[in-house]
Amino acid sequence: MPALRSASPLHSRKSAARRTAKAPPEEPRLLALNKPYGVLAQFSDDQARATLKDFVMPPGVYPAGRLDRDSEGLLLLTNDGRLQARIADPKHKMAKTYWVQVEGEPTREQLQRLCAGVELKDGPTLPARARLLDEPQLWERHPPVRFRKSIPTAWLELVIHEGRNRQVRRMTAAVGLPTLRLVRIRIGPWSLDGLPPGQWRDIPPPWI
Repeated sequence: MPALRSASPLHSRKSAARRTAKAPPEEPRLLALNKPYGVLAQFSDDQARATLKDFVMPPGVYPAGRLDRDSEGLLLLTNDGRLQARIADPKHKMAKTYWVQVEGEPTREQLQRLCAGVELKDGPTLPARARLLDEPQLWERHPPVRFRKSIPTAWLELVIHEGRNRQVRRMTAAVGLPTLRLVRIRIGPWSLDGLPPGQWRDIPPPWI
């Protein structure tokens, strides 16, 4: 009979880690932040750019998902890892709603292409919802958007269920409508709801 080999300490530690789920925090929190333009959706940066540490927030919360530095609007933060994964993981297909100022006058064909799915370098996007939007009442952006006087602009509402890097900007560019300003107004059931730029508020449970 062959000799039995004992499990290595490293293997035992990995097995124990898989068996032991991280306990939820004693006081789980979910925060909504209206992230201003030019702020990184992280707490540190080696280039001295503006980050989330510039806002006074409760300790232990982290972003649930991404929002580009040059985008604005709703960013959710939580101290609950499972809730963070439920919000951010693309497999849950949580709807994200954006108001997008684009260069040009969108045609019906361009809107239909956005709705059907756009071919990007990392593959086709899932079907989305896209519609023309009257110019929304938003705060002023600093610095202001640079326009070309000879080219008109328009606003779209775009609802996607993915979270690829710079996805909305790549989608509008792919149909010939470069993005000038991008504001996220809703994630799943949560919206900005009048929250000023640079301010945050607690979202009371139940969450999901």
